[in-house]
Amino acid sequence: MNVVAWILQIVLAVAFLGSGVMKVVRPKPALVSAGMGYAEDFSDGAIKAIGALEIVGAVGLILPWVLDVAPVLTPIAAVGLALVMAGAVVVHIRRKEQFVPALVLGVLSLVLAVLRFAS
Repeated sequence: MNVVAWILQIVLAVAFLGSGVMKVVRPKPALVSAGMGYAEDFSDGAIKAIGALEIVGAVGLILPWVLDVAPVLTPIAAVGLALVMAGAVVVHIRRKEQFVPALVLGVLSLVLAVLRFAS
C-alpha cells in the first residue's frame, strides 16, 4: 500500500505544482486567454494566493515523507488541497464550467490523506 501512496503523492504533487506555478507566474489576462475563464472572477492577488497554496501543498505532499520530518504534515497538506479543490468545484459549477478535473484531484487528495493518516 505504501507504493500506491507514493505514486499518488508524486502524481498529485506534480499536478498541483504545475498548476500553482502557472497561476503564480502568468498574469491574469494570460490565464483567461488560455481558457481559464474562472480567473475573471478573481483578483490577480487571489489567483496568486491560490497558486501559492497549491505550491505549498505540493511541497507538503512530498518533503515530510522524504525527509522523515513531521510526516503527519503530508496528510494535512492533502486535506488542505482537497479543500482548495472543493472551492474550485463550487466555482466551476457556479460558472457552468467543467468541474470534473477539480473533483477528481480533490477526491484523490482525500484518498491520499486517508492512506497517510493510516500509515
